Amino acid sequence: MGSKSPHPGIGSLGLPDRWAMVEGAIDEDVVEGWLSELGDAQLESFVREGLTNNPGLAGTLARLKSIRETIRIVRASQFPLIGSSVSGSRNASAVRDDQGDLGSLDASNNYVANLNISWEVDVWGRLENLRRAAVNEYEAAEADYRGVRLSLAAAIASAYCNLVTARQQVELSRQTRDSFERNFRITERNYKAGDTSSSPLDVQFGRNNVASAERTLISRQLFENDARRNLEILLGRYPDGEIVGEDELPVLVESVPAGIPSDLLMRRPDLVAAAARLDSATMRRSAAKKNLLPSISLTAGGSARSNELADLIAHPQSLAANLAGSISQPVFRSGALRAQARQAQNQEESALQNFISTALSAFREVESALDREASLAAQERYLDTELAQAILAEEQSSRDYSEGIVGILSVLEAQRRAFNARNAMIALRNSRIQNRIDLYLALGGDFHSSHTDSTAGFHGAQTTNFAGYQPERP
Repeated sequence: MGSKSPHPGIGSLGLPDRWAMVEGAIDEDVVEGWLSELGDAQLESFVREGLTNNPGLAGTLARLKSIRETIRIVRASQFPLIGSSVSGSRNASAVRDDQGDLGSLDASNNYVANLNISWEVDVWGRLENLRRAAVNEYEAAEADYRGVRLSLAAAIASAYCNLVTARQQVELSRQTRDSFERNFRITERNYKAGDTSSSPLDVQFGRNNVASAERTLISRQLFENDARRNLEILLGRYPDGEIVGEDELPVLVESVPAGIPSDLLMRRPDLVAAAARLDSATMRRSAAKKNLLPSISLTAGGSARSNELADLIAHPQSLAANLAGSISQPVFRSGALRAQARQAQNQEESALQNFISTALSAFREVESALDREASLAAQERYLDTELAQAILAEEQSSRDYSEGIVGILSVLEAQRRAFNARNAMIALRNSRIQNRIDLYLALGGDFHSSHTDSTAGFHGAQTTNFAGYQPERP
């Protein structure tokens, strides 16, 4: 998994360097670009559209930008706080003369300007700890955003394959219904003509098969419409069920390469986020401990008085600054500061355990996906044989029926087996693609390793071609 973690507990997991499902295999080159490996241009177009228009993703980006502003707010506490004010007043009075009459007005103007500067000197690095904690929280949020992008891309790919599968199943159901209808007409015609090879039971079975095929077709059409709307929602479109996909599923040209290094997981967005939150908790624990140390602040106050505003502007040096340093030591706060320090330490421990839990879940997801990859591939090999034999049996039963060797029930049974095998092959191929998408998602991208230090994965490593959001650095 790379260099040893400074946090206790992580190194004791006994994490493997290679995956158990490919242990002992010979290393070979890995392929870059998980979406391009599916080889479907329309799918790639849909993914780009979804990453542009999906409202949920847009909302996540807005929250990310909000968190970025938090860093700027925290950073501002490391700089002097400057405040100023200017006020003015005018007084006028009239003086009576010897005869008691009011004379001319005696007016005076008075202006006051104040300048106050307050600055907490970060002697112990507490404010810097808080700033770094905020930066780590932002990196965690950024990783969450990239994780949402990767998950959205995978969801679109999955929904797209489900739509293609649904279309294939509708077409298969339609072909099966038409075949049953043809056989039913022949059986019914032969029975009405007095052909002894046809019986009332044959007619009833034929009519039953047609009704069942019609019901199946209607059900498959509903699934197709739902698949269309599911994909449209992910793309940010109105779900009118009008979207059209390809007729064939993507083909998995590349197999999973042997010897995939387990440190690829370090680019997984959820692991990046968990590691960043662990670092943030460490910084906040350090800051909480430093709350017990003296706080040193510098305050500068300046004021100037002038009878005329013009004098104040003409002589800015009259704003004399008085600098005073004050040191305050927390003496008694009912144990609140120590409780906050213990609270921050517990939060750090919680973040550590969350990282370990996330890492273990990531390993389980990859191991399970690799296990299913091998199982589904083996199932497809046997299903190929099953389907080939079912098609041969279907063709043979039709020839035997035309020659009067077998009855219509044998033909119907052969057709049923062939339909089930075709339908199973469509579903199995979709399952293999869905599992490959799950594997890419579990790895946090394709099989390609950036060959950088493992810690690089914690600080903004790309998760996939289509998750390359480049945020504005605070």
